[in-house]
Order: sequence, then structure tokens, then C-alpha cells
Amino acid sequence: MPPPDSPDRPRPESLRALFIAFTLLALQGFGGVLAIVQREVVERRGWLSREEFIEEWAVAQVMPGPNVVNLSLMLGGRWFGWRGALTALAGMLAVPLLVVLVLAFFYSRFQDVPAVAGALRGMGAVAAGLIVATGLKLMPALRNHPLGTPMCIALGAACFVCVAIFRIPLLAVLAVLGALACGLTWRKLSD
Repeated sequence: MPPPDSPDRPRPESLRALFIAFTLLALQGFGGVLAIVQREVVERRGWLSREEFIEEWAVAQVMPGPNVVNLSLMLGGRWFGWRGALTALAGMLAVPLLVVLVLAFFYSRFQDVPAVAGALRGMGAVAAGLIVATGLKLMPALRNHPLGTPMCIALGAACFVCVAIFRIPLLAVLAVLGALACGLTWRKLSD
């Protein structure tokens, strides 16, 4: 893949294309769009390599706010500066906001129907499955990480155990394990 600043590198042609791309991404997701963003931005459009996507996603997770919103700001800014950041953000939020308002209206009318509650539980399970599938798809990119695949998997497993089993708050786990991972990576890169 050409370097990020290469003119041969695929990128959105215009602000309109960026807005449409992020609107379509947002409309495809329910409960999280990580899998969809990765597929569209990396595999389908080729705007980022897997490694670049992982780096951008890691930064988006550390920043306050929803991960995919942070990612849209970063990617829009990467290609078109502050106008691109705002355009990508608008694409990510405008139409989905209207959809959520309409759904909230209907949910207030039909929330007591058992089929509605069951459908929402099913969508939550699908969203969790998509996140796991995306994580597995991105695993080969860990080969290029300075810590190596085994250490990255160990850190991910430690995070899961701390949050899911020991019920330690996610912010505390990310602060400790994130600092550890950054320190280990810095040490490895400086050797």
C-alpha cells in the first residue's frame, strides 16, 4: 500500500463523498459499527491499511466520547482538515439521529410488546458477535506490532478478565494496562 500522503493512495474524492460514506457507515450499524467501519475503510475503500486502522482505532478509544465518532473526526481531519472532521462527524450523526428519534417515538408506543424486547436482545447479541469477528479479522495485523502477537493477546485477555470477571471499572483497567502496554512498546522500540 502506498504511504499515507501519497497521491496514489485511495481517499475520499470530496467532502460530499466523505459525508455520504460516513452516513452509510452509521446507518449500517446498531450498537456499534466497528466491524462495518473496518470493512468499509480498510477492505472495501482502501483508505487505510489494517495497521493504520488499528492505530487510529486505538487513539479513538482513548479519547473521550464514542469511539466511532472520534474515528470519524480523525479520518475526516486527516483528509480535509477541520472541514473534513466536521463533515465526517455530520455524516456519522445527522441521519442516525433522525432514525433514533423516530425509533424512540415508536418504542414509547410499543415498549410493552414482548416481541420488541426480544428483538432488541437479539440485536445486542449480533452486535457482540460482529465485534468479536472484527477482532479476529484484525489479529494478523498484530504480527507487525513491536510487542508481538502473544503479548498483545495476553494484554487483551488481562483486560477481559479484569472487566468481565473481576468487575474492575474499565477506565481503571485501561489506565493501568494501557500505561503498561505503552511503556513496554516504548521500551521495545528504544532497544
